[in-house]
Amino acid sequence: MIILCFSLLLLNSSFSQTCTGKWITIDDETGKKKSIVELYKVDGKMYGKILYLFPREGREPNPKCTKCTDDRKNKPLVGLQIVRNLKWDGEEWYDGTIVDPENGKVYTVKIWLDSGNTDKLNVRGYIGPFFRTQEWIRTDEIPKD
Repeated sequence: MIILCFSLLLLNSSFSQTCTGKWITIDDETGKKKSIVELYKVDGKMYGKILYLFPREGREPNPKCTKCTDDRKNKPLVGLQIVRNLKWDGEEWYDGTIVDPENGKVYTVKIWLDSGNTDKLNVRGYIGPFFRTQEWIRTDEIPKD
């Protein structure tokens, strides 16, 4: 019985770890790649920062989060912590926040792996009862410009 409990604890712990790593963010409206975000844990909570921005026509070089209204205001997008304080409940990361650098809005967020596919991550941002879900794709590579 002790071995079974220990095995389940290890399985639960390792599953929660699988969301960490690098993810290609996909715009849910256009289907285009937007950025690469690294998800990482600090003191049992999940955070994420932008590592790379895919080229986009009309975007200035080295863009900043000009529409952010908190401590991220006017900070460069590359390196910007966009995901904060997610907690693990045994099945998904929840009760954190995510900022959309395009409009500066901060959303409540939860994330979970796609059923049966650890290379797809569902990211759902909420404002009240309304939400949008994006699918992020796991990657190991960051393009070299």
